[in-house]
Amino acid sequence: MSTFVIGDIHGGLRALEQVLGRLEINLDDRFIFVGDYVDGWSESAETISFLIHFSEKNDCIFLRGNHDELVYNFLKYDDNNPMWLQHGGESSKLSYSKLSELEKKSHILFLENLHNYYIDDKNRLFLHAGFTNMHGPQYEYYPNLVYWDRTLWEMVCTMDHSVSKEDKKYPKRLKLFNEIYIGHTPVTRIGQTKPVNFANVWNVDTGAAFKGPLSVMDIDTKQIWQSDAVWQLYPDENGRN
Repeated sequence: MSTFVIGDIHGGLRALEQVLGRLEINLDDRFIFVGDYVDGWSESAETISFLIHFSEKNDCIFLRGNHDELVYNFLKYDDNNPMWLQHGGESSKLSYSKLSELEKKSHILFLENLHNYYIDDKNRLFLHAGFTNMHGPQYEYYPNLVYWDRTLWEMVCTMDHSVSKEDKKYPKRLKLFNEIYIGHTPVTRIGQTKPVNFANVWNVDTGAAFKGPLSVMDIDTKQIWQSDAVWQLYPDENGRN
């Protein structure tokens, strides 16, 4: 059994299909998606449809991203948040205009059943963005922080990595888990295009919404598979650029 973690997709279904096609998938493999399935490239609704069907044959855990919540609010409550529309929402609206009401209801159900975080039996934490509570994401006063927070990633990016876990200055929230897997903040912002590890945090958002590829990583072996740069698969579009 392998466990694969998949980075932010942002409507790039062609990239998702391409990178999954580069894996050797077994029936007992597990797939953990870190969220942001929508908003960016033109196939947001199609991406959700694909994931629904993919989960019927594979063991999947789907985490909630901030963009997934925004699309849910649009589908469920007709919320046309102006900031959402400026950051990929327009492409999702257009994509969903092609779906029937019945299909939209199945997508609403999918979005309602996303997990805010997941902790596996090896004490590895998976969530879209981060957490601030020193006792863990399950104790956040504002539960939506887990798919909006950037401070966890900013902290590990700037940490003095010579400081040991036994040092009093070592961040307490990092001691809670053996490993932490996140997306949300593209590693392309620090000039990288593959998943990046600082301390015990892995960021698997490799900028698929912009100029980067979509990445899949085996969390045990740390082997990485990537799609082509997603913009090359949508040459007539701008994504979230």
